[in-house]
Amino acid sequence: MCSSDLPALSLAFSLALVACLAACLAAGCAVLAAGLVRGSTAVPAAWWAAAACLAFATESGGRALAAAADPAGSARLRLVVLALAVCPAMSLLGAKRPQHGVWQLIVATLAVVLAMPALSAWLVRPGSLPDVHMLERSFLVLLALVGWMNFVGTRNGLSATLVTAGMLAVMRPFWPWVETDAALPQDTIDCLGACLVGLGALLAAARAAVASRRAAAHSPGATAGPARLIDPAFLALRETLGAAWALRIAERFDAIATGRGWPCRLSFHGLDAGGDPLDQSWHRDALRAFRALAHRFVTDGWLVRHGWQPEQGGDA
Repeated sequence: MCSSDLPALSLAFSLALVACLAACLAAGCAVLAAGLVRGSTAVPAAWWAAAACLAFATESGGRALAAAADPAGSARLRLVVLALAVCPAMSLLGAKRPQHGVWQLIVATLAVVLAMPALSAWLVRPGSLPDVHMLERSFLVLLALVGWMNFVGTRNGLSATLVTAGMLAVMRPFWPWVETDAALPQDTIDCLGACLVGLGALLAAARAAVASRRAAAHSPGATAGPARLIDPAFLALRETLGAAWALRIAERFDAIATGRGWPCRLSFHGLDAGGDPLDQSWHRDALRAFRALAHRFVTDGWLVRHGWQPEQGGDA
């Protein structure tokens, strides 16, 4: 090894080590998130995120310890990492009971299919780069953007933007318009991407922890209207599952409200209880309707942790 190569190797080692530590931080935040969203169908998505971060940490750690860069090996491992990285967004798209459990098998199958070129290159063409079709490259980018769009309109919009930007940076060797062999190695970009993901995950976990403590301290009065019970749970559900399912719940609730003549509507930002403020004839039925819709995604324990009052919540 030439002495002139030592500074470059030292820089590559440092960048890979930082990327590994940032990925470990993101994995820890994902594990914490799995505990914070317990009782909801978002738990599998948190575990998928933890698995993807640990896979990237393993890849980065391996590059840090390697004496020489192996573009083919890095490309194969990177494709596996990316196949896992898009699983959280896919998991949330099917996060409705009772099919949410079986949906994880579909998500796992998708990960295997996306990682198949890496397995093929490893078994059939050792030492070669994975041959990833243009459709798969485009699909990887599309899934990353779908996950971003699901949360960009929520209070986790900044976290979602940081995580997605980091994912796209790590995904660069498999962008549809980029040649994989020309893009590897990309130590600086990987380090930046990992730091963005770690920062976004840390912000999301911190916000979830603070929101959980506030919800535990939330105690509506005995005369609380339906908005004071529905809003904390609905907004927490929006932050947990994203905009897609929140809008779907609001749509279904509004359809029920229209059919039964209730003077209220549920929007992306919470319940708008119109009509006569002294008319409480529809309150209990509205609470029951929301609880029934929320049960497709969360348990009663989750609702209670987010401000729901069983004695006022229209329990059956």
